[in-house]
Amino acid sequence: MSRRRRAEKRTIEPDPVYGSTLISKFVNKVMESGKKSVARRIVYNAIEKFAQKVKSENPLESFELAIENAKPALEVKSRRIGGATYQVPVEIPANRRTSMAMGWIITHSRAKPGRSMEEALAAELIDCLNNQGATIKKKDDTHKMAEANRAFAHYKW
Repeated sequence: MSRRRRAEKRTIEPDPVYGSTLISKFVNKVMESGKKSVARRIVYNAIEKFAQKVKSENPLESFELAIENAKPALEVKSRRIGGATYQVPVEIPANRRTSMAMGWIITHSRAKPGRSMEEALAAELIDCLNNQGATIKKKDDTHKMAEANRAFAHYKW
């Protein structure tokens, strides 16, 4: 981390199909080895399948709602105080919430065996839209952990 000044945030260009920066960020997260065209194809086909299965006229709106449902509000951070390490619950900034939700969706999609990435991603987005599935369980576990350690909230820095 630089001591001179804060690193400035780079602006991300909106994606060419939907004109959304959220989908552009999602494509960047899905991308492996710099293959953006492959990642775009996977994400667009997954969103198309997702929109067909939930019978949505506006796939972008449904996608945004699925991401919103997967966003966590709290997490725990380790804080060492006097020889003991406490799990201190802290609120998550908005950009990190979105990033965590996307990461969880992609991770759980990749973990589904016997499916193409497009199908797995579409299934995970449907689960997120319906507030169920592995991603929502991960979010709930994170919230439960923060709730269980609420007694240490005064150690927040």
